[in-house]
Formats: sequence, C-alpha cells, structure tokens
Amino acid sequence: MEKKTSFFSKCTYNFIKTFVRLFYGKVELVGKENLLEKNAVIVGNHSQTNGPIVAELFFSESVLIWCAGQMMKLKEIPGYAYSDFWSKKPKWTKPFYKALSYLIAPFAACIFTNARTVPVYRDHRVISTFRRSVELLNDGKTLLVFPEKDEKYNNILYAFEENFVDVARIFYKKTGENLNFVPMYLAPKLKKVYIGRGIEYCGENDSKEEKKRIVSYLVDEITHIAVSLPEHTVVPYRNIPKKYYLSNKNITEVPHEKSSR
Repeated sequence: MEKKTSFFSKCTYNFIKTFVRLFYGKVELVGKENLLEKNAVIVGNHSQTNGPIVAELFFSESVLIWCAGQMMKLKEIPGYAYSDFWSKKPKWTKPFYKALSYLIAPFAACIFTNARTVPVYRDHRVISTFRRSVELLNDGKTLLVFPEKDEKYNNILYAFEENFVDVARIFYKKTGENLNFVPMYLAPKLKKVYIGRGIEYCGENDSKEEKKRIVSYLVDEITHIAVSLPEHTVVPYRNIPKKYYLSNKNITEVPHEKSSR
C-alpha cells in the first residue's frame, strides 16, 4: 500500500530534512562499487538515529528504508519511542523521556511517513511488510535494513533479528531470482559509511539454514570492516550514556568464522 500524506505534511518534512542536512554535515560512502543495481538488500548497524538519517540523506532515491511501522502512527509513537530509544536511561530521567516521547510524536509521524520508508511490523501485519518489500524489489528498488535487537553481540554490533532474511525466500518464490545481502558499517565518528561485499541467498537451499548463513556472514563482515578501520568510538544501537561507548579495537566477543559466499 502506498503511503498517503498531505501537502502540509510534505512541506514540513522537506523543511526538517533541509535543516538536518545543514547541521549534520557531509558523509562519505566508501565501497559504492559493492552496491548492486537490483535484487539487493543493504544491511547495517543502526548507530542510534545516525543510521536512518544517513540512509535518507546520502543514499539514492532508489533505496527504501525499513522502519518500525509504529513510528508512522501518532498513537503508537510514544510507547514505541520510549521503549526503543530511552528505556535504558537513568531512572531519574525517565519522566523527562516519557514526556519527550509524546512531544516528538507529531514530528516523528511527519518524518517517517514522508521519508523513503517501508513500514515494518512484527504482528499479523508483517505480511504487508513483505508484500510491499517484494513489490519494491521487483520494481528495481533496493532495501536498507537495520536489524539489530536489544541483545549484545560484540563491541560493534547488537545481535540481529533474523526474520528480515525471509524477504529473500518470498522474493525467490515469486520471481525465481535470488537476493543479495550487502553489509554496511556506519562510522559516525569518522563521517563515513563503508559498504562491503555482498552474499547471495540461495533459494534452492533450506530456508532456515540460509537464514543462519546470511546473518552469520553479515554480522561478522560488518565487524571485520569496523575493526579494520582507524581507531574510533563506536556509536551503539542502544541510546546509552556516552561513557559506555566502546572503541572499534576492543573486541568483546570473537566473531564466528565467515560463512561462504
């Protein structure tokens, strides 16, 4: 289903986007040769709000971003925003962030409805997410996914939700073609985004095994990209106090061996 927005909403969004672009600064995309023209899903670290901002401002119009569907519905935004963004904040600050979650709701609804987003749901509405995603891929669009969840993997990433890989299974059934999953590491402190070599989903293999293989490759490849860079502070998925941010050189867990391509 196509998103419908008002003229006023679109104008407001364009103003906000211009304002953010002005103050966010430039970001360099490294490894653009690894981006495919079709049948591709880019998978990266969320890096708090940096991921969606960079995706919207610095990727082409053909790249559509998976976004929590709750962030497009005014009534659902406060509960989702507080839980996802600020629930780990110090106890004494919680009343402030609960109030903030209501204050940002109108702006969030405007932004996420007008941006190049695909609503993502985890309930019975999930079928609409996959249906719309397959339609876009079939039209030559590229998806960009931030699949981290609230479970630490290492100092670079939180663990990935695996169900996003199902879009490849559904796409293969519909078209007979395989999707490619392309790893992306966002380093806000370096003002750069690094695109790695992708891995192709094989529709003829067992879907559960393919899901594990794809996710294992992506988390390990993103970790390897990050560790290979000059030392910098990693902006984590969770909105935690900055004193707990870690360096890309302090590996807290050894990644699994890379999966075959």
